[in-house]
Amino acid sequence: MKVRGKVFRYQDNVDTDVIIPARHLNTSDPNELAKHCMEDIDKDFIKNVKQGDIIVAGKNFGCGSSREHAPIAIKAAGISCVIATTFARIFFRNSVNIGLPILECEEAVKGTEAGDEVEVDFATGTIKNLTKDKIYKTQPFPEFMQKIIQAEGLINYIKGGSHEF
Repeated sequence: MKVRGKVFRYQDNVDTDVIIPARHLNTSDPNELAKHCMEDIDKDFIKNVKQGDIIVAGKNFGCGSSREHAPIAIKAAGISCVIATTFARIFFRNSVNIGLPILECEEAVKGTEAGDEVEVDFATGTIKNLTKDKIYKTQPFPEFMQKIIQAEGLINYIKGGSHEF
């Protein structure tokens, strides 16, 4: 599976309160959450993001509260993948559970700027910065995680009946 999109670039320690501010947690509707995604760090994010775009960030992305709302808001906003130096562990798990692909690759983070066009191949762990003609390698998703992502999340994967962990 491959995705391709424009990069939205953020720094270290983007926490779940910035991804989806607590004042908007009175709903669990993904479309409502998407309307407020990243608004406290990038007020124009939701106006500019297009289906398939990619977030690239520094260390500890998704730190803070353990709410599932954060990866749900990102995915519902149209983001196809998040690439960061590191992720908070609970954010990592919540992202996989809801079918949001995330990759750790410090070299790609260092070599990518806002607006760059990037293509990601989850099966090979290849990240191509098409704007700068650079290729980065990271750990590909294990096959079972690729199946969870393709199923749009763990619940759909389990409902599908083909679960080989």
